[in-house]
Amino acid sequence: MAEKQKVLITVKTYPLPSEKYLELVCTAGMLEDGSFIRLYPVDYRYQPIWRWYKKYQWIEVEVEKHDKDPRKESYRPKVETIQVLGKPLDTANCWAARKAIVLKQQPTSMETLRELQERDGTSLGLVKPREVTDLIIEPDSEEWKLKWKADIEQLRLFGPDRKPLEKVPFKFRYRFTCEDERCRGHTMMIEDWEVGELYLKELKRCGNPKAAAESVREKFLGELCGPGKDTHFYVGTVLRYPKSWIVLGVFWPPKVGTPKGKTDVKEPSLSLFET
Repeated sequence: MAEKQKVLITVKTYPLPSEKYLELVCTAGMLEDGSFIRLYPVDYRYQPIWRWYKKYQWIEVEVEKHDKDPRKESYRPKVETIQVLGKPLDTANCWAARKAIVLKQQPTSMETLRELQERDGTSLGLVKPREVTDLIIEPDSEEWKLKWKADIEQLRLFGPDRKPLEKVPFKFRYRFTCEDERCRGHTMMIEDWEVGELYLKELKRCGNPKAAAESVREKFLGELCGPGKDTHFYVGTVLRYPKSWIVLGVFWPPKVGTPKGKTDVKEPSLSLFET
């Protein structure tokens, strides 16, 4: 049975092609009590503009427990019921409005999250790294999988035409350690849509794929994980590989006491979703 939920959007992954849904954006957020919820599937760019939501924006939506995704936080949204509520929470006073909701979810370690996964099926969490040591850049295919590519190029007799969806030819992985004596280090893929969007923006600016990828490293390692940031990672499991965890997004308010203006970072453009 469907129920209405108020959700603060905190995670949007880079779109993937889908034969059934045109394309899919995995969205996650927090309820007012600070608990996580995963909304899937959402064909975000194919929805009317009044249903487009930004990160740290409240929405209301009718959801029901996902019948094909056993992860406890996963719900199937009725996308036609999405209502966007006001503007995104601002970053004033060291992100006070955002922290008031996000940090209700007590930051933990990957070691504890894996224990919780075994105990109660937890598949989303907030991790506070002790140290982020690298953002590894690895070459990836320049083309979508053959099945996806054929579907993208196919002209449909019914429904909307396909919107351009560029493939990012690199994989980006964070290497970090947790505040946990059991931690021996982690290397985890990051699939935040902002990574893909920043890469494409920089590629358009400079025309050099390697230089564009290095710009991602500078932003997501040097700035978002810099010494003036109180960096946290939103992490989650992969449906097909339930023991695998990935970084879904970064929460990076300035550390309290940081001199004003020293660590201000402009948030990546939302143009992939707004054009």
